[in-house]
Amino acid sequence: MIEIRFHGRGGQGAWTAVQILARAAIREGMYVQSFPEFGPEREGAPIRAYARISKEPIRIHCGIYNPDIVVVLDHTLLKSVPVTSGLKENGALVLNIPEKYLEQYIDKMKGPHDIWFLDATSLAVKILGRGITNTAMLGALLKAREVIPLKTMLETTREIFLERFSEEIARKNIELIKEAYKEVKKVE
Repeated sequence: MIEIRFHGRGGQGAWTAVQILARAAIREGMYVQSFPEFGPEREGAPIRAYARISKEPIRIHCGIYNPDIVVVLDHTLLKSVPVTSGLKENGALVLNIPEKYLEQYIDKMKGPHDIWFLDATSLAVKILGRGITNTAMLGALLKAREVIPLKTMLETTREIFLERFSEEIARKNIELIKEAYKEVKKVE
């Protein structure tokens, strides 16, 4: 079983990213649990969203306290949220952070896990015209750990975005996932 925790702010699409990931895993014949954690906060407040993905039925029904993967949609959360809390040894931390800020936070984030980073905000602005990073971070996540095949993620994203938005928005989000997958880097 793989447990994933997303950190973001209200309105950034962390919960939507988890829903896309969950649906893609279901397409692969896996068992899934996905759930958000937020209160009545307004847009911009810190939120968390979670996913469990397994080849076997999932029999636990509790929060995720020791994730295998942590995905951070907004690097400003690193100042106030302990994003690495509980992250498993040999896990992966996947960050949306411009490289120029990485040095400022790297010591706080080091541990027995991989760190992957990408300036997903700039990439999203370039491709989507706005800084919504959730689909970019799905591409980065899949490069860090192939939880599901990239092809399945792209097909699922297209399907979900066509249910809610236009063909153009679906196409741009697919492009964003592909570019993020190519551009994400591992801290050596």
